[in-house]
Amino acid sequence: MTLTAGGAAQLWGISDLHIGYAENRELVERMHPESDDDWLLVAGDVAETVADIRRALKTLASRFRKVVWAPGNHELWTHPRDTVTLRGVARYDHLVEMCRELGVTTPEDPYPVWDGPGGPVAVAPLFLLYDYSLLPAGCATKEQGLEYAHGTGIVCSDEFLLHPDPYPSREDWCRARVEETARRLAALPDGLPTVLVNHYPLDRHPTDVLWHPEFAMWCGTRLTADWHHRFRVHIMVYGHLHIPRTTWHEGVRFEEVSVGYPREWRRRTQPPGRLRRILPGEPAAARKGEDR
Repeated sequence: MTLTAGGAAQLWGISDLHIGYAENRELVERMHPESDDDWLLVAGDVAETVADIRRALKTLASRFRKVVWAPGNHELWTHPRDTVTLRGVARYDHLVEMCRELGVTTPEDPYPVWDGPGGPVAVAPLFLLYDYSLLPAGCATKEQGLEYAHGTGIVCSDEFLLHPDPYPSREDWCRARVEETARRLAALPDGLPTVLVNHYPLDRHPTDVLWHPEFAMWCGTRLTADWHHRFRVHIMVYGHLHIPRTTWHEGVRFEEVSVGYPREWRRRTQPPGRLRRILPGEPAAARKGEDR
């Protein structure tokens, strides 16, 4: 673990940059820190191709003191337009090595400690995937859930593009990641709070507002439902849902930091691509029970 960050530093979060869209690439070009000591947490879905992922992370790493990345499902796709055809674990490992070349912290690296305002906290980027345990109402198994989803036409593209090789299934890969990550988090010093950065929320409650609740199947796992207390979580940073907001669950702040697709952010009143401040806490975040 490392101890860095100046007294005026801020810890920011962003996710779901989706720079395959020209409008979103322009948003990334406009992203800058407010001080030389600012850190940026990137909670996945930068892009679908390795070249685009590299381009965005290299740009951000050249501007922020530290960039911390957790992969989303889109980075793990073996997309037909990507020249890198690696699948599953091999693709993830390739992205980790690329990030290390850029100086970007990954889930495979020692967890850095934010010692700036609001710290110290261990900042832990996670790669956990999902296991189809967040099923639609009335469905008891993955098979029933998928049948229901196909009936509604709401099926995640992961079913066709995200390969778990060499694991037999995505849920097997998820369980292995959860087990290994829990061991690492449990080894952190007693009493040190954490900021956990994962593409998916650790708890199901943020998915309650989805227009298509069946999509929750591809939004995490019940295995992490108690992690916000088990691992002394100060703030849980996530993306994926494309619903940027703050919620509070059992006294813990959950912060979605996603940008989303242009068709989504054009409808919002807030300026697009706004970095969300994680630490020090924003005044509005102190009003527990409120979304914003």
